[in-house]
Amino acid sequence: MRSVISVAASAVLLAGCETIPQPDPARGIPVTASAQTVPVASTDDAADDPAIWVNRANPAASLIVGTDKQAGLHVYDLSGAERSFLPTGRVNNVALLDGVTIGGEETILVAASDREDPLTAHVSLFRLDGESGELTPIGRVEAGPGEGYGYCMARSPDGVVHSFLNTKEGTIYHQRLDVSDGVRVLGTRTMTVPSQPEGCVVDARNGTLYVGEEAAGVWRFDLETGEGELVVRVAPGQLVADVEGLALAPSGEDGGYLIASSQGDHAFAVYRLPDLGYVGRFYIADGESIDGVTETDGIELSLADFGPAFPAGLFVVQDGHTPSRRQNFKLVDWERVVDALGLD
Repeated sequence: MRSVISVAASAVLLAGCETIPQPDPARGIPVTASAQTVPVASTDDAADDPAIWVNRANPAASLIVGTDKQAGLHVYDLSGAERSFLPTGRVNNVALLDGVTIGGEETILVAASDREDPLTAHVSLFRLDGESGELTPIGRVEAGPGEGYGYCMARSPDGVVHSFLNTKEGTIYHQRLDVSDGVRVLGTRTMTVPSQPEGCVVDARNGTLYVGEEAAGVWRFDLETGEGELVVRVAPGQLVADVEGLALAPSGEDGGYLIASSQGDHAFAVYRLPDLGYVGRFYIADGESIDGVTETDGIELSLADFGPAFPAGLFVVQDGHTPSRRQNFKLVDWERVVDALGLD
């Protein structure tokens, strides 16, 4: 890890290791961040959602893609330093898939909800170069009426990319995309929730889509039938509106955990899979040199071994307030959450 991180960044990674604050009964058990990204350039409400690319050959050289929803896409390394920035315009949520064949070459596909047109939802797609950290646009897809907002994607065994774009009006556009030579829409269907959704995540093990309805809770959709049900409801002391980002910690055929950003009280709620029983909650507290996290929008989790700083996985969250008054993303060693909540 130290071979790719500067001395200054290494000092940042050590922050929060010595002192753990006492639990806040209202927010759960505290953990601290190990690192943070440089702030996005835009002021006010700007940073929103992260995605993690795992460099299998050199995990410590993995990358994070984060949105500045007023300006474009940032790419960061695991020290939080910026590798590149692409001025895409107003993008909100971001997701990525590795090993996608584009133009006969396996590469990293990045896609983001595009909010340039407030009346018609679009998805913008990019190629990420894992060596340079540079993003290259490859296409833009129209989904349908509404303002594009939340976003996630997955890939089926036949190589088709499944794109899920949520609109502020409650429509979820599920599009099947062929990106092998340009971008071609193979089909579109819609699902709905009663009010504004945002965060979503796909459990590819069993073809399940989880969607956060901000005011109500978490929906579960069967991707074979398209049928959905509200499976986690907003409840005091567990999940407080707005419900924002969602992430998975999968284990086995259908086990693990679903994590939800409880933005209303600056915490994160954890539910056991597959029954979605409530497990507990945690929050990211002030460390010795890295501030805590409030009003989190997007979150992302990878259980890969990223080296000494993140040996059991990396949890990346957007932070709504920082001392610089410009938003950024915090990097949390997932092992700290596992230990704090006593997870399996």
